[in-house]
Order: sequence, then C-alpha cells, then structure tokens
Amino acid sequence: MRVGMGYDVHRLTEGRRLILGGVDIQYSLGLLGHSDADVLLHAVMDALLGAAALGDIGQHFPDTDERYRGISSLKLLSHVGDLLRRHHYVIENIDSTVIAQQPKLRPYIAQMEQNMADALGIDQSQINVKATTEEHLGFTGREEGIAANAVCLITTIYESSVMVADSRSGCLDCRNC
Repeated sequence: MRVGMGYDVHRLTEGRRLILGGVDIQYSLGLLGHSDADVLLHAVMDALLGAAALGDIGQHFPDTDERYRGISSLKLLSHVGDLLRRHHYVIENIDSTVIAQQPKLRPYIAQMEQNMADALGIDQSQINVKATTEEHLGFTGREEGIAANAVCLITTIYESSVMVADSRSGCLDCRNC
C-alpha cells in the first residue's frame, strides 16, 4: 500500500471562471492559472502521482507547455488515472479538503466527487470532498485565493482490497479448504 498527499493553491482574480472538482461554480471571481486552475483536482493529482512515485503535475503538465493552456483539469486527472493503471496501481480512496472563505461549496460536493470518480474510472464512494473556511484568517480567509489538500491510498493490482476480497470470496463458501 502507498499513501500520497497533495496541495495546491491559486489566486482569486476577476475575469476567470471558478472551477473546482470539474464543476463550474457561479462566483464573481475565478482562479488564476495556466490550465483551468482547479486547485482541488491539482491537489488530487499530486497526491496520486506522489503515492505512485511518478513525480508531480508540474513534471507531467508543465505550465510552459501551450498544450495545457486553459485545459480542463478533468482531462489531466483522467490521464493520471491511466498512468496509474499502466503502472498496475489501484486507487483505494481519496480524501480532500478545499479551503475557501467563499463561496459555500456544499451544494457542489456530490458533483465534484462524481466528476473525479468518472475521470478516474472508480466508484464515487472511494472519494470524499470536504470544504472549510479559515475563519477570515490568512490568504484564503481574506479571499485572495483558494487552497486544497488531498491524501490518497493506492495499492498494486496484486494487493488491492477489491482483489483480496474477490480471491477470498470462493473460500468463504467452501468449508473443506
């Protein structure tokens, strides 16, 4: 089993859309960045890549590469999921937190989780998204930016909890083993 953690932050600015977890959120400010600046997905990707010892998103999707200008981070997350599968990793779970004073994110969380699950080809029950404020403290509290943290657990296809459960299921019914 391998554990990864990720963190990302982007500045809030006028004239940009606010996209978190692949959801376009109606808000007066958006996040500044080379891609769509989705801090949640960036933190998740870094957690997954770190757990697999496959570098980070800056290495895979550099902000100096015009191919990634304005790109949907859901496309990048899907690529990370494919990369993990090619290296024989299975995502067990992802837990993440978005840190933002505004806007309130509760109405969007289920869609964020589903978007990530769809991009990674896993079940929504394997993903948890939380949102919190910093009680008007720091850059997120002053509404200068939004940050996100993520942790994940991955296993190889040989030690996955799904694979272990499937391999044991035959023995549970067999009393002569």
